Amino acid sequence: MTDASAPPSRAPETAVTPRLIATDLDGTLLHDDKTVSDRTIAALAAAERAGLEVFFVTGRPARWMGVVSDHVHGHGLAICANGAAVVDLHRGGRIVEVSPLERAAARQVVDALRSAAPGTSFAVERTGGIHYEPQYPPLLLDPAAVVAPAEKLLADDFVPPLGPEDTEPDGGAEPAFPDQPVIKLLAHHPELDPDAFLALAHTAAGDLATFTRSSPTALLEISGPGVSKAGTLARCCAERGIAPEEVVAFGDMPNDIAMLSWAGTSYAMANAHPDVLAATTRRTASNNDDGVAAVIERILRDGHL
Repeated sequence: MTDASAPPSRAPETAVTPRLIATDLDGTLLHDDKTVSDRTIAALAAAERAGLEVFFVTGRPARWMGVVSDHVHGHGLAICANGAAVVDLHRGGRIVEVSPLERAAARQVVDALRSAAPGTSFAVERTGGIHYEPQYPPLLLDPAAVVAPAEKLLADDFVPPLGPEDTEPDGGAEPAFPDQPVIKLLAHHPELDPDAFLALAHTAAGDLATFTRSSPTALLEISGPGVSKAGTLARCCAERGIAPEEVVAFGDMPNDIAMLSWAGTSYAMANAHPDVLAATTRRTASNNDDGVAAVIERILRDGHL
């Protein structure tokens, strides 16, 4: 397992030739109907042919990466769960690196949020799948999920059923992560304003974990301390000898801000959250208008930013 570390400070924007494109998915690369347009598919393929690496950097778990699994070439890697997992899309979405949220810390977060925001319900995202409390509104029902109080789901003796991301890609029975580490804790509140819920969580438990959000509802995404899209992307870039100023990043929600602040050049989508617009100086068209593709096409045409 790999612990994520804080990314370096952001590089100044300069007229450089980019080497890597880092893009969020939902609300950024994908249309609202969760599809990838023909224009975007063509732009991604053209970028790869021109020698630009493309990294999908998303809050999604590995099992939700099918929509883009055919559009990463070369390295085949994607950064999932807000930086907590690196996934090999060439090997069936197998998780190859994990920066976990320790169970003891997760239990402390649950206690703190139950006290600070009564009515909060939780889900536990592990390498093998998601499990959730009865009150939690699941986005997609998982027939293999265990439905139980968060305290039971996070107990040291809880053994979840084996999930697809835990098995070897060749169909072998030996699990890749036999202890199924927690990669993300999710907290939902039925009434609070989403940004107010995030601020409350930072106050109540900000020293225990990393809190962010990407949903229009009051749904918090909670990772281990220091884990973020930026930290994992910085590590992947360093392994390839790619400097921050050679990275172009795209995003739309608060969970993208650290990545956008780290990359040498960052674009907020036209549909971005106000905090994302405030954190970036460059803009592109909305996700439904193929804003990422428009920038890639311009880079390939001009040869620089």
